[in-house]
Amino acid sequence: MAKVKYYYDPDTLSYRKIEARKSETFKKSVLWTLGAMLVAFFGFIGFSQFLMSPKERAQKRELDNYRLHNEIMSKELDELSIRLTELQERDNNIYRTYFEANPIPEEQRKAGFGGVNRYKHLEGFNNSKEIEEVKRKIDIISKQITVQSKSLDEIVKLAKEKDKMLASIPAIQPVKNEDLKRMASGYGMRMHPILKSWRMHNGMDFTAPTGTPIFASGNGKIVKAHRSATFGKVVYIDHGYGYETIYAHMSKIIAKRGQKVKRGDLIGYVGNTGRSAAPHLHYEVHKNGRPVNPIYYYYGDLTPEEFIAMQKASQQKGQSYD
Repeated sequence: MAKVKYYYDPDTLSYRKIEARKSETFKKSVLWTLGAMLVAFFGFIGFSQFLMSPKERAQKRELDNYRLHNEIMSKELDELSIRLTELQERDNNIYRTYFEANPIPEEQRKAGFGGVNRYKHLEGFNNSKEIEEVKRKIDIISKQITVQSKSLDEIVKLAKEKDKMLASIPAIQPVKNEDLKRMASGYGMRMHPILKSWRMHNGMDFTAPTGTPIFASGNGKIVKAHRSATFGKVVYIDHGYGYETIYAHMSKIIAKRGQKVKRGDLIGYVGNTGRSAAPHLHYEVHKNGRPVNPIYYYYGDLTPEEFIAMQKASQQKGQSYD
């Protein structure tokens, strides 16, 4: 209730009620209205910085949810990358080793993406960095999965050919034990009997009488069957899977070039042709184009005791027969 104001009238010696002028009342009303409007306007401006419309709140909630999902996805991709790395290590160190396949190089598995910026279309957004990082992880993992998938396809193929591979790898002595006089010279540095100098002896020499049968040590294909100045009458067998065997100084060749042979098939006879000091078989095993010690490729013939005895004999330094 508004206060009523009075004034003292000396003429009537009494108090009279002060009557407000209409102009003043209107002026006050206008000032109050303008004041209220200004307060409301600046209040709206101030509070609008903190208060959001329902649409803005929904958009913010959606953005927060997206960022949360993006963070969760990024962590899941990191975990997936760890699992994929473990699979790659098993693939190289177990699966591919078991099937004698070359490991896949690290640079091939984790090759980057060169050239133009493949994520340029993701720029210009508030969360472009997060989106680009997730997309990059997805691309890297996708490529690694593709490489690993091809590797597993190769492993499956090798597994199906495992029996064929085992039958092809050299696994027996090319001359039967009962036909041997002795293992005359092993793999390593030896004195050449004719040139009289120390040279690398890339195979093993087995002494046996001329005419002793020589057998293929694994399934394969005859790629050479001829006479050379050094090896005399010699046969080369390509066994596949990176393996090749050489049978030198034969007296007679039975196998023909291009012929397919199986382990144990007769291919020729022991002799003394070429650069040879006495009747014997010079036998070599090559893996991926390089000579290896043949002593590790008799597991189909030798008992553990026989292997140890042959190993000791092969390590003795001395003169080779060729």
